[in-house]
Amino acid sequence: MVQISEQKTAKLPPSNHEFAEVIHRLEAGGSMLPDTPENLMQIIGLYKAYAVPMDFYWRDLLYIAEREFLNPFPFFKYFLPQDYLQRHNHYAGDDAELRVWRGEATAHPELLAFIEKGETVKMPKLLHHLFHDRINMEFAEACMRAMLWHGKDMGLGKFDDYLDTEEYRENADRAIKAYFKSNPVMQALYKLFPDMFLEQCRQASYYSNLGLFWEVMAPVFFEMSDLYDEGKLTSVPQAMDFLVNGIFAVASRPIYHHVYVGDECYEVIPKSKGFVWLYEAALPYVEAVFYRTAPFRGTKSYNAQAKQIPSEQKDFHYGILYADVFPVATAGIPPTLLMQDMLHFLPQYLVDYYQQYCRGEDDMLIQLGISFQRSMYNVTSAVIQALRTATLYPLDDTNSEHLQANRDFFETQLNRFTRSDYGMRNAAKLRDIQRQDYR
Repeated sequence: MVQISEQKTAKLPPSNHEFAEVIHRLEAGGSMLPDTPENLMQIIGLYKAYAVPMDFYWRDLLYIAEREFLNPFPFFKYFLPQDYLQRHNHYAGDDAELRVWRGEATAHPELLAFIEKGETVKMPKLLHHLFHDRINMEFAEACMRAMLWHGKDMGLGKFDDYLDTEEYRENADRAIKAYFKSNPVMQALYKLFPDMFLEQCRQASYYSNLGLFWEVMAPVFFEMSDLYDEGKLTSVPQAMDFLVNGIFAVASRPIYHHVYVGDECYEVIPKSKGFVWLYEAALPYVEAVFYRTAPFRGTKSYNAQAKQIPSEQKDFHYGILYADVFPVATAGIPPTLLMQDMLHFLPQYLVDYYQQYCRGEDDMLIQLGISFQRSMYNVTSAVIQALRTATLYPLDDTNSEHLQANRDFFETQLNRFTRSDYGMRNAAKLRDIQRQDYR
């Protein structure tokens, strides 16, 4: 007879943290967002509604980075050429490097239908643009600028540091000279103001960075929506785990910046530099956009003596995790323009759900904005769990010291929502999303 010794499971005393319930949920492999069918429906519906405009965002970001580049009059930068609409996503379609979504690699059918007709009727692209009946790329550019502005202060990856190297300057110089080889006026201006052109090139590199990041996230969200429709995604922790697995599956995806002048390719940031998706794009995006961004204009004084905003960028707390969701027509946070984009692509089950609670059709923007907030807390939970997996210990570890290290990590992450300075604690929506009646 073989005797099997049972492994004792280590246990910790209850956490004394302000968000102890959330800490315990994370320790059990859950999300910051409570696991309810209503929460699951909201976040999956929003992932689907977000993925369709995101399919445009990543394509146009790469088009601007690669083709528009330093165009001094980029009037048509939002007019995506057919070859970029037909460009194959590396994570969808039969020829995918890693097939995340079972759908097609080209632009999503709902996106193509909206580009053609918009909210009105079929008409020339220019008229759709002038009537603002289009995908709001301004949101994508606001996210890119947040990453650019906070880049040096985040201490994540080496992408931003590389933009200040002599090697980057030389690569950019070759691309800039090639781009303006037939434009003597711009060549002269480049000689007079080289740093100005270099800074614009750095911005173009962040266009590429964000485009490559969202190229991954769009098929991830599409696949999650399909799995939910098929009844294969049945809980919030399952949705979070899908994101965690996706993060690890594509973590080493190269981040680069190529500029095309005619058929010639200029590698401003070569793939050979070894910059990868997780450290150079995903984590900086979460930090810059979910947590930091910048105060909504007109609500805070930037005067240093007023002390209404933090003196250190690391203390900025104006991202979607803190935002009051109002329809104020902003490109940044609150993301009203994104909310307007998502409104066009809501699944019917989410439209029906909102109609139960809306105070009219205009209120639907508020409702989906709050659902978006819930969904991004779930994405942030996936990032936190992924970091814990990569740097600390399994959740079922039998060593109590290891479990304490995990708890310390979780509590440190949630401390960002408890600070009283600059009103951070009151602004954070972590407490609100624990309630189902937060609408």
